Amino acid sequence: MMRPLICSLALALALAHPAVAQERRVAVTFDDLPFQADEATLCDPARLMTITQDFVAMLKPLDTHGAAFVNAGKVCDAERYATLPRVLNVWLDGGLDLGNHTFSHINIHRTTAETYLADVDAGAPIVRNVLEARGKSLRWFRHPYLFTGETQDKHDAIAADLAQRDYTVAPVTIDNNDWMFADVYRKAETLGDTALMQRIGLAYVAHMTTVLDFFEPYSAEVAGGREPAQVLLLHANSLNQAYYPQVHALYLARGYRFVPLEEALSDPIYAHADTYVRAADGVDQVEFECGEIGHLPRALTGGTAFVTLQGADAMA
Repeated sequence: MMRPLICSLALALALAHPAVAQERRVAVTFDDLPFQADEATLCDPARLMTITQDFVAMLKPLDTHGAAFVNAGKVCDAERYATLPRVLNVWLDGGLDLGNHTFSHINIHRTTAETYLADVDAGAPIVRNVLEARGKSLRWFRHPYLFTGETQDKHDAIAADLAQRDYTVAPVTIDNNDWMFADVYRKAETLGDTALMQRIGLAYVAHMTTVLDFFEPYSAEVAGGREPAQVLLLHANSLNQAYYPQVHALYLARGYRFVPLEEALSDPIYAHADTYVRAADGVDQVEFECGEIGHLPRALTGGTAFVTLQGADAMA
Protein backbone atom coordinates (compact mmCIF):
# COMPACT_ATOMS: atom_id res chain seq x y z
CA MET A 1 0.00 0.00 0.00
CA MET A 2 1.42 3.37 -0.96
CA ARG A 3 0.86 5.02 2.41
CA PRO A 4 4.20 6.32 3.71
CA LEU A 5 5.05 5.96 7.35
CA ILE A 6 5.54 9.60 8.18
CA CYS A 7 8.09 10.02 10.93
CA SER A 8 8.52 12.64 13.60
CA LEU A 9 10.61 14.75 11.24
CA ALA A 10 7.47 15.69 9.34
CA LEU A 11 5.91 17.23 12.46
CA ALA A 12 9.12 19.01 13.38
CA LEU A 13 9.47 20.54 9.94
CA ALA A 14 5.80 21.47 9.85
CA LEU A 15 6.18 23.41 13.09
CA ALA A 16 9.41 25.06 11.99
CA HIS A 17 8.17 25.88 8.49
CA PRO A 18 4.40 26.54 8.42
CA ALA A 19 2.66 26.12 5.08
CA VAL A 20 3.04 29.20 2.90
CA ALA A 21 3.13 29.79 -0.80
CA GLN A 22 6.57 28.64 -1.86
CA GLU A 23 8.72 28.97 -4.89
CA ARG A 24 9.56 25.56 -6.25
CA ARG A 25 13.27 24.86 -6.73
CA VAL A 26 15.10 22.00 -8.39
CA ALA A 27 18.76 21.11 -8.82
CA VAL A 28 19.38 18.99 -11.90
CA THR A 29 22.14 16.39 -11.75
CA PHE A 30 23.57 14.22 -14.51
CA ASP A 31 25.27 10.93 -13.64
CA ASP A 32 27.64 8.61 -15.51
CA LEU A 33 29.90 11.13 -17.19
CA PRO A 34 31.49 11.38 -19.59
CA PHE A 35 28.48 9.79 -21.34
CA GLN A 36 26.30 6.70 -21.48
CA ALA A 37 27.60 5.26 -24.72
CA ASP A 38 29.36 2.20 -26.10
CA GLU A 39 33.04 1.58 -25.43
CA ALA A 40 34.08 2.53 -28.95
CA THR A 41 32.55 5.99 -28.53
CA LEU A 42 33.99 6.51 -25.06
CA CYS A 43 37.47 5.63 -26.32
CA ASP A 44 37.30 7.78 -29.46
CA PRO A 45 38.51 11.25 -28.40
CA ALA A 46 36.99 13.11 -31.33
CA ARG A 47 33.62 11.41 -31.05
CA LEU A 48 33.49 11.79 -27.27
CA MET A 49 34.33 15.47 -27.52
CA THR A 50 31.64 16.02 -30.15
CA ILE A 51 28.83 14.40 -28.16
CA THR A 52 29.94 16.25 -25.03
CA GLN A 53 29.97 19.60 -26.79
CA ASP A 54 26.56 18.90 -28.30
CA PHE A 55 25.09 17.92 -24.92
CA VAL A 56 26.45 20.96 -23.10
CA ALA A 57 25.42 23.25 -25.97
CA MET A 58 21.89 21.94 -25.49
CA LEU A 59 22.03 22.71 -21.75
CA LYS A 60 23.70 26.10 -21.82
CA PRO A 61 20.81 28.30 -23.03
CA LEU A 62 18.48 26.60 -20.56
CA ASP A 63 20.48 27.98 -17.62
CA THR A 64 20.08 24.72 -15.73
CA HIS A 65 22.86 25.29 -13.13
CA GLY A 66 23.39 21.54 -12.99
CA ALA A 67 25.99 19.28 -11.46
CA ALA A 68 27.46 16.25 -13.19
CA PHE A 69 29.01 13.12 -11.68
CA VAL A 70 31.97 11.39 -13.28
CA ASN A 71 33.02 7.75 -13.68
CA ALA A 72 36.61 8.29 -14.82
CA GLY A 73 37.06 4.61 -15.65
CA LYS A 74 34.52 4.76 -18.46
CA VAL A 75 37.23 6.20 -20.71
CA CYS A 76 39.76 3.56 -21.77
CA ASP A 77 43.24 3.68 -20.25
CA ALA A 78 44.98 4.80 -23.43
CA GLU A 79 42.84 7.94 -23.76
CA ARG A 80 41.80 8.75 -20.20
CA TYR A 81 44.46 11.18 -19.06
CA ALA A 82 44.56 13.13 -22.31
CA THR A 83 40.87 13.12 -23.20
CA LEU A 84 38.85 13.17 -19.99
CA PRO A 85 40.19 16.51 -18.68
CA ARG A 86 39.30 18.17 -21.99
CA VAL A 87 35.82 16.68 -21.87
CA LEU A 88 35.23 17.73 -18.26
CA ASN A 89 36.33 21.26 -19.05
CA VAL A 90 33.52 21.46 -21.59
CA TRP A 91 31.06 20.81 -18.76
CA LEU A 92 32.71 23.43 -16.57
CA ASP A 93 32.69 25.92 -19.46
CA GLY A 94 28.95 25.30 -19.69
CA GLY A 95 28.43 26.43 -16.10
CA LEU A 96 27.99 23.01 -14.52
CA ASP A 97 29.72 21.69 -11.43
CA LEU A 98 31.42 18.29 -11.20
CA GLY A 99 31.44 15.48 -8.66
CA ASN A 100 32.87 12.00 -8.17
CA HIS A 101 30.67 9.00 -9.00
CA THR A 102 33.47 6.45 -8.33
CA PHE A 103 35.96 5.23 -10.89
CA SER A 104 34.06 2.23 -12.23
CA HIS A 105 30.43 2.71 -11.12
CA ILE A 106 31.04 0.03 -8.51
CA ASN A 107 28.16 -1.61 -6.64
CA ILE A 108 28.68 -1.04 -2.93
CA HIS A 109 26.51 -4.05 -2.09
CA ARG A 110 28.76 -6.44 -4.00
CA THR A 111 32.12 -5.52 -2.53
CA THR A 112 33.84 -4.61 0.70
CA ALA A 113 33.95 -1.14 2.16
CA GLU A 114 37.70 -1.04 1.57
CA THR A 115 37.38 -1.92 -2.12
CA TYR A 116 34.55 0.56 -2.56
CA LEU A 117 36.52 3.40 -1.02
CA ALA A 118 39.54 2.53 -3.16
CA ASP A 119 37.30 2.93 -6.22
CA VAL A 120 36.08 6.26 -4.87
CA ASP A 121 39.68 7.41 -4.51
CA ALA A 122 40.61 6.17 -7.99
CA GLY A 123 37.79 8.26 -9.46
CA ALA A 124 38.93 11.50 -7.86
CA PRO A 125 42.28 12.69 -9.32
CA ILE A 126 41.25 13.81 -12.81
CA VAL A 127 38.05 15.43 -11.59
CA ARG A 128 39.89 17.15 -8.76
CA ASN A 129 42.62 18.42 -11.06
CA VAL A 130 40.27 20.06 -13.55
CA LEU A 131 38.32 21.69 -10.72
CA GLU A 132 41.41 22.94 -8.89
CA ALA A 133 42.76 24.43 -12.12
CA ARG A 134 39.76 26.78 -11.94
CA GLY A 135 40.05 27.51 -8.24
CA LYS A 136 37.30 25.07 -7.33
CA SER A 137 37.36 22.01 -5.08
CA LEU A 138 36.01 18.48 -5.45
CA ARG A 139 33.25 18.34 -2.87
CA TRP A 140 30.35 16.36 -4.36
CA PHE A 141 29.99 12.60 -4.36
CA ARG A 142 27.14 10.37 -5.46
CA HIS A 143 26.81 6.67 -4.79
CA PRO A 144 26.30 4.50 -7.89
CA TYR A 145 22.78 3.05 -7.95
CA LEU A 146 22.11 5.27 -4.90
CA PHE A 147 23.22 2.28 -2.82
CA THR A 148 24.74 3.36 0.49
CA GLY A 149 25.64 0.02 2.12
CA GLU A 150 23.52 -3.02 2.90
CA THR A 151 24.33 -3.13 6.63
CA GLN A 152 24.39 -0.40 9.23
CA ASP A 153 28.06 -0.95 10.02
CA LYS A 154 29.08 -0.78 6.36
CA HIS A 155 26.87 2.23 5.69
CA ASP A 156 28.23 4.11 8.68
CA ALA A 157 31.87 3.26 7.97
CA ILE A 158 31.66 4.45 4.37
CA ALA A 159 29.72 7.58 5.32
CA ALA A 160 32.39 8.46 7.88
CA ASP A 161 35.22 7.87 5.41
CA LEU A 162 33.52 9.98 2.73
CA ALA A 163 33.10 12.80 5.24
CA GLN A 164 36.76 12.46 6.17
CA ARG A 165 37.56 12.98 2.49
CA ASP A 166 35.49 16.21 2.61
CA TYR A 167 32.76 14.87 0.34
CA THR A 168 29.14 15.94 0.54
CA VAL A 169 26.98 13.08 -0.69
CA ALA A 170 24.54 14.42 -3.27
CA PRO A 171 21.08 13.06 -2.52
CA VAL A 172 18.17 12.50 -4.90
CA THR A 173 14.52 13.30 -4.33
CA ILE A 174 13.25 12.67 -7.87
CA ASP A 175 14.39 9.40 -9.42
CA ASN A 176 12.73 8.32 -12.63
CA ASN A 177 14.44 5.42 -14.41
CA ASP A 178 15.51 7.56 -17.34
CA TRP A 179 18.26 4.99 -17.98
CA MET A 180 15.57 2.46 -18.91
CA PHE A 181 14.23 4.67 -21.67
CA ALA A 182 17.75 5.66 -22.71
CA ASP A 183 18.80 2.05 -23.21
CA VAL A 184 16.08 1.30 -25.73
CA TYR A 185 16.50 4.74 -27.29
CA ARG A 186 20.14 3.88 -28.05
CA LYS A 187 19.05 0.59 -29.60
CA ALA A 188 16.59 2.44 -31.81
CA GLU A 189 19.41 4.81 -32.78
CA THR A 190 21.54 1.84 -33.77
CA LEU A 191 18.71 0.61 -35.97
CA GLY A 192 18.32 4.06 -37.50
CA ASP A 193 14.62 3.96 -36.61
CA THR A 194 13.78 7.63 -36.09
CA ALA A 195 10.05 6.97 -35.68
CA LEU A 196 10.77 4.56 -32.86
CA MET A 197 13.19 7.02 -31.27
CA GLN A 198 10.41 9.61 -31.24
CA ARG A 199 7.93 7.19 -29.66
CA ILE A 200 10.39 6.37 -26.92
CA GLY A 201 11.26 10.03 -26.35
CA LEU A 202 7.64 11.12 -26.07
CA ALA A 203 6.90 8.21 -23.72
CA TYR A 204 9.83 9.36 -21.61
CA VAL A 205 8.55 12.93 -21.32
CA ALA A 206 5.06 11.65 -20.44
CA HIS A 207 6.63 9.42 -17.80
CA MET A 208 8.44 12.40 -16.29
CA THR A 209 5.06 14.06 -15.76
CA THR A 210 3.88 10.97 -13.89
CA VAL A 211 7.03 11.06 -11.78
CA LEU A 212 6.36 14.65 -10.71
CA ASP A 213 2.70 13.90 -10.03
CA PHE A 214 3.91 11.38 -7.46
CA PHE A 215 7.00 12.97 -5.94
CA GLU A 216 5.66 16.50 -5.43
CA PRO A 217 2.89 15.61 -2.96
CA TYR A 218 4.93 12.78 -1.49
CA SER A 219 7.91 14.98 -0.68
CA ALA A 220 5.58 17.65 0.75
CA GLU A 221 3.97 15.06 3.01
CA VAL A 222 7.34 13.88 4.28
CA ALA A 223 8.56 17.46 4.79
CA GLY A 224 5.60 18.50 6.89
CA GLY A 225 3.37 20.09 4.29
CA ARG A 226 5.88 22.02 2.22
CA GLU A 227 7.73 20.92 -0.88
CA PRO A 228 11.48 20.87 -0.26
CA ALA A 229 13.98 21.91 -2.88
CA GLN A 230 14.14 18.91 -5.19
CA VAL A 231 17.19 17.13 -6.59
CA LEU A 232 16.53 15.50 -9.96
CA LEU A 233 18.61 12.53 -11.10
CA LEU A 234 19.23 12.20 -14.83
CA HIS A 235 22.01 10.71 -16.95
CA ALA A 236 24.19 12.07 -19.72
CA ASN A 237 22.94 10.18 -22.77
CA SER A 238 21.49 10.62 -26.22
CA LEU A 239 17.91 10.45 -24.95
CA ASN A 240 18.41 13.48 -22.73
CA GLN A 241 20.39 15.17 -25.49
CA ALA A 242 17.21 15.09 -27.56
CA TYR A 243 14.47 15.34 -24.91
CA TYR A 244 15.85 17.11 -21.85
CA PRO A 245 14.65 20.49 -23.20
CA GLN A 246 11.09 19.15 -23.00
CA VAL A 247 11.70 17.90 -19.46
CA HIS A 248 13.13 21.33 -18.58
CA ALA A 249 10.04 23.01 -20.02
CA LEU A 250 7.83 20.68 -17.99
CA TYR A 251 9.50 21.85 -14.78
CA LEU A 252 9.21 25.50 -15.80
CA ALA A 253 5.51 25.03 -16.49
CA ARG A 254 5.08 23.68 -12.96
CA GLY A 255 6.71 26.73 -11.43
CA TYR A 256 10.23 25.49 -10.75
CA ARG A 257 13.33 27.62 -10.61
CA PHE A 258 16.55 25.83 -11.52
CA VAL A 259 19.21 26.27 -8.85
CA PRO A 260 22.73 24.99 -8.16
CA LEU A 261 23.04 21.85 -6.08
CA GLU A 262 24.53 23.84 -3.21
CA GLU A 263 21.45 26.07 -3.01
CA ALA A 264 19.07 23.11 -3.10
CA LEU A 265 20.96 21.40 -0.28
CA SER A 266 20.55 24.46 1.92
CA ASP A 267 16.96 23.32 2.41
CA PRO A 268 16.51 22.14 6.03
CA ILE A 269 15.48 18.64 4.99
CA TYR A 270 19.05 17.95 3.87
CA ALA A 271 20.51 18.84 7.27
CA HIS A 272 19.38 15.47 8.63
CA ALA A 273 22.01 12.75 8.49
CA ASP A 274 21.34 9.76 6.28
CA THR A 275 21.29 6.84 8.72
CA TYR A 276 18.85 4.70 6.77
CA VAL A 277 19.91 1.30 5.46
CA ARG A 278 18.10 -0.59 2.75
CA ALA A 279 19.75 -3.67 1.35
CA ALA A 280 17.93 -4.16 -1.96
CA ASP A 281 17.53 -0.76 -3.60
CA GLY A 282 18.89 2.72 -3.73
CA VAL A 283 17.13 5.34 -1.63
CA ASP A 284 16.15 8.93 -2.14
CA GLN A 285 16.34 11.66 0.48
CA VAL A 286 12.67 11.72 1.37
CA GLU A 287 12.72 7.95 1.82
CA PHE A 288 15.47 7.86 4.40
CA GLU A 289 13.88 10.73 6.31
CA CYS A 290 11.01 8.44 7.27
CA GLY A 291 12.45 4.95 7.04
CA GLU A 292 10.70 2.16 5.15
CA ILE A 293 7.99 3.54 2.89
CA GLY A 294 7.13 0.54 0.77
CA HIS A 295 7.67 0.17 -2.95
CA LEU A 296 7.19 2.93 -5.48
CA PRO A 297 4.10 2.65 -7.65
CA ARG A 298 4.44 0.54 -10.76
CA ALA A 299 4.10 3.67 -12.88
CA LEU A 300 7.30 5.01 -11.39
CA THR A 301 9.33 1.84 -11.82
CA GLY A 302 8.62 1.54 -15.51
CA GLY A 303 5.51 -0.62 -15.37
CA THR A 304 3.13 1.71 -17.18
CA ALA A 305 5.63 3.42 -19.43
CA PHE A 306 8.16 0.65 -19.93
CA VAL A 307 9.56 0.43 -23.40
CA THR A 308 11.08 -2.74 -24.81
CA LEU A 309 12.83 -3.32 -28.07
CA GLN A 310 12.65 -6.65 -29.85
CA GLY A 311 14.35 -6.65 -33.19
CA ALA A 312 12.96 -3.69 -35.11
CA ASP A 313 9.75 -3.43 -33.04
CA ALA A 314 9.03 -1.68 -29.74
CA MET A 315 6.25 -0.96 -27.32
CA ALA A 316 5.73 2.29 -25.47
